[in-house]
Amino acid sequence: MNSRPEGGGPAKSGTPGPGAPESASGLPDPGAPESGPPGSGAPVPGPSGSGARGSRPLGSRLAEWVSGGLVRVFLIVVGLFWLVPTVGLLLASLRTPQDMAADGWWTVFTEPSRLTFGAYETLLENDDITGSLLNTVYITVPATVLVVVIGSLAGYAFAWMEFPGRDWWFLGVVGLLVVPVQVALIPIAELFGAVGVFGSLVGVVLFHVGFGLPFAVFLLRNFFAEIPRELLEAARLDGAGELRLFARVVMPLGGPAIASLGIFQFLWVWNDMLVALIFTDSGSQPITVALQTQVRQFGNNIDVLAPGAFISMVIPLAVFFAFQRQFVSGVMAGAVK
Repeated sequence: MNSRPEGGGPAKSGTPGPGAPESASGLPDPGAPESGPPGSGAPVPGPSGSGARGSRPLGSRLAEWVSGGLVRVFLIVVGLFWLVPTVGLLLASLRTPQDMAADGWWTVFTEPSRLTFGAYETLLENDDITGSLLNTVYITVPATVLVVVIGSLAGYAFAWMEFPGRDWWFLGVVGLLVVPVQVALIPIAELFGAVGVFGSLVGVVLFHVGFGLPFAVFLLRNFFAEIPRELLEAARLDGAGELRLFARVVMPLGGPAIASLGIFQFLWVWNDMLVALIFTDSGSQPITVALQTQVRQFGNNIDVLAPGAFISMVIPLAVFFAFQRQFVSGVMAGAVK
């Protein structure tokens, strides 16, 4: 029996139509491009990234290239303007006082053999400067750690814990952000004098912690509130308490924001001079106050001021560059929900 359909009936669905390319086996080649309408002889064009790019007008591509180049040039110029004072201070600290008084630091490029570390040796022999550097560390590290720890706990509580008056308490914390430091100097100085911490490192640390906490709570509360509720509920179903939930879920997810807060607080405390000038005595002064005292007592004591200023500047720069990735992640975290 012949299974071929009688007459000239239509071809079956598997039969290639006219114009369809065939493989060696006689079947249509799925990888070959489709042909156009019968008789046209023109293939149907497929999507092409190069064609899409080539279809853009030359003027728009040129404008984009020029604008991108101008932005890069602008950023390079700004970076050089920011870098020149730092390089100048470094080169000035590597010269003798006589050379610094005779000409500018840029002349060192013509006579690099005259560079010396004598100013740093003089700095290390100055007990006031070395002691003030240690005092700065004693003030900055506790003030930063306490703000990060207390701010993280309070931010989690305001974001995910229920307690009476939570929103009103948080509103009060936000209100403290607008209180200027200068307004609170005299009242807090009188309070510290009454409790016996005025003129000590403890008083400076407490002041910086008190003024750093409102911003820390505000920042971390808003960041922690963006954590998906499902993650916290899943951890609670697994038997995690609030402390374990905070340590195992919230803290790892909040790492970028916490790093950003730590950098902000570290830089603010390290570079502070107003609070330290009022709340410390001669034995507990940080580096900012000690350098200013050197200027007042000894005039232009450049052989001590140049290396001291460079060291006081390079340490926070090193901290910033060490945590730069976390800082950028924390700053951009609030931009994408």
